[in-house]
Amino acid sequence: MGLKFWCAAIFAALSFCATGAGAQDVTLTSRDGALSVEGILLGFDGEFYRVDSRYGPLTVDGEGVICDGPGCPDLTATLAILRITGAAEPGNRLLPGLFDAYARTRGLTIRTEAEGAGFRTELTDPNSAQTLASITFAPAPPEAARDALLRGQADLAVTLTADKGFGARAMALDAMIPIVARDNTHPRIATPDLAAALAGKIRNWKELGGPDMPIALHALSGDSSLQEALTARLGRDVAAVQRHASPAELSAAVARDPWSLAITGQAAQGTARVLPLTDSCGFPLLPDRASVKAEDYPLTLPVYLLTPRRRLPLFAREFLDFLDHPAAQGAVAAAGYIDRAPETVPMTADGLRLLNAIKGAGPDVPLDQLQRLADVMRDASRSSLTFRFEDGSMTLDARSRENLKVLAQLLAVDGFRGNEVILAGFSDGSGSAGANMDLSESRAIAVATGLSDAMPDLPEGTPQPRIMAFGEALPMACDTTAAGRRANRRVEVWLRPLAATDNR
Repeated sequence: MGLKFWCAAIFAALSFCATGAGAQDVTLTSRDGALSVEGILLGFDGEFYRVDSRYGPLTVDGEGVICDGPGCPDLTATLAILRITGAAEPGNRLLPGLFDAYARTRGLTIRTEAEGAGFRTELTDPNSAQTLASITFAPAPPEAARDALLRGQADLAVTLTADKGFGARAMALDAMIPIVARDNTHPRIATPDLAAALAGKIRNWKELGGPDMPIALHALSGDSSLQEALTARLGRDVAAVQRHASPAELSAAVARDPWSLAITGQAAQGTARVLPLTDSCGFPLLPDRASVKAEDYPLTLPVYLLTPRRRLPLFAREFLDFLDHPAAQGAVAAAGYIDRAPETVPMTADGLRLLNAIKGAGPDVPLDQLQRLADVMRDASRSSLTFRFEDGSMTLDARSRENLKVLAQLLAVDGFRGNEVILAGFSDGSGSAGANMDLSESRAIAVATGLSDAMPDLPEGTPQPRIMAFGEALPMACDTTAAGRRANRRVEVWLRPLAATDNR
């Protein structure tokens, strides 16, 4: 390791702005003896040293240095350390099951015990009885969790909001839902009315068509990850009359109060009743598994693991990769959250969408177009893999780019054997019918092009996905709002049995 490498490493550390160490317990010396750095060993994953030096945290390739000092690890018995912080509810519910699934797939012994408001887990080799990994989860408010990542005091953070200053991996899916007491018989609430109630602009159930009783707004404390996510969606804080320390306390309080209203995560509904949600045109918005996975439900809430802008220990990287494993998805579902595995639903089970299409069809959607749509839907199923685009562009958004990789992998292994794969393009209702038809076709072509780039070769005999365009004929939501128009601009993945295709 030469002078150039060390200068680059030190320059990177200076930009990290961490404080220098007090006592020095390791010295890392380049193998040519030219340079050395002293500091406190933060971790060693078998490949890289992580040292808190006077230059700030440094990550150094173990092959290029010699470690000297009392803090140097035993290179024959490396212990992986993983420190996780962040949102208490999803962290304590999801992580233990995920680590248990990780251990089972690798034949390791696992022991988990409570530690403070979080837990500690150890993974052990059953043959040698050697502890291979020590994992801790310590809950913290969102700002404190992000600060811990920046300062190198944590490796991962559980959060319900992505942050441009960090990497993010979706661990699970949830949905924000309005809840009321079970003896509150109010039938439904439209999204504009819900937003107005949460903002304190609608204060009485009478304004929503209910009895003349004040709305008692409940919410979580402002330093919770769920409340932060809700505030980001609303653009302002909830005008709550009562605040609670945890989702469980929130749900229990709402269930006791007949005139209460709150927003919580679907996984934390508790004994309260879900108040059905519609958009401003009366379209039902259902937080079922398939709708949440496809992001058709507007209040879909991913549960993220934030990662710092530095190289993570090897064990952390392996665990993040494991999140895509079927065993991990099973653990997510067992914890009461929605997994990220693609899901397929028969289109005949989605008759509500066709009814909405008929109800919302204007003069620009002729009967023969609706008949064509119904004819294709009759035999088809819909995958939860859905593609949407960044505002004002043909660029796929971040979630859709991940879906593109998944679809490419499924096509590469002939995962849809016996089915014709259709990329069905749709538009919103603004503009002329002809222009909208062209736009929906262009979006489907953009997805097909992205697939070709991600997966140049299909298995022999497997046809390329078919492109179909339906313009504005199958709206998901009301076109009078920006959110509704965005939901309507999409490309869906439909699967139609080849036998049904051949018979036409």
